[in-house]
Amino acid sequence: MIVGQPEFVENPENRCPVILLVDTSGSMAGAPIDALNEGLKTFREAVLQDEQAALRVDVAVVSFGPVELVQDFVTIDQMIPPNLVANGLSPIGEAISFALDLLETRKVTYRNNGIQYYRPWVFLITDGAPNPGSPWLQAAQRLQDAENQRKLSFFAVGVQGADMNTLSQIAPPMRPPLMLNGLDFRSMFLWLSDSMVRVSTSTVGGDMVALPPVGWGQITT
Repeated sequence: MIVGQPEFVENPENRCPVILLVDTSGSMAGAPIDALNEGLKTFREAVLQDEQAALRVDVAVVSFGPVELVQDFVTIDQMIPPNLVANGLSPIGEAISFALDLLETRKVTYRNNGIQYYRPWVFLITDGAPNPGSPWLQAAQRLQDAENQRKLSFFAVGVQGADMNTLSQIAPPMRPPLMLNGLDFRSMFLWLSDSMVRVSTSTVGGDMVALPPVGWGQITT
């Protein structure tokens, strides 16, 4: 008999993994980081409103400036919204690679415990550009390869000041980056929670679900 890890014995539901990849570099100081922290609380509270999603949405938070695993994967009911602090630079390439490695490790854990999972989401939020010397091109290639192989769905969101040209090279062509309306993280995280609820109630391995309309940002050209 295989004895699984306690978290999966107690909750054998399918998992809907999402990595929140958030920029905490110095330029996010003040109102942006405050709004982001409030948005993370909103995200948790909104997903918790759906009993099934609360057991299925598996969230990890990775900040960069420098790269740090703020919250390892936990179901949303176990998530403690972090109090992110802004400092440092923007190692975007390193952060993406870290997130992809974290995701692969989590997939192995699911398989070892007999847990089915939906296509993971990686959700990048940044207000800057990669540091000089950051291996973001290699990370972007790896990311797009994974997207093309349907191993994940990647979303990029720029906050005021973000280098949208670089973000458009990182994001897959079929899902260009969005510029956030002001600091409306609340609306963005409510959209993300609604999306996660829709995914978590769909069929594992099925087609991508129809996502709610994006009212919180726009594609910039």
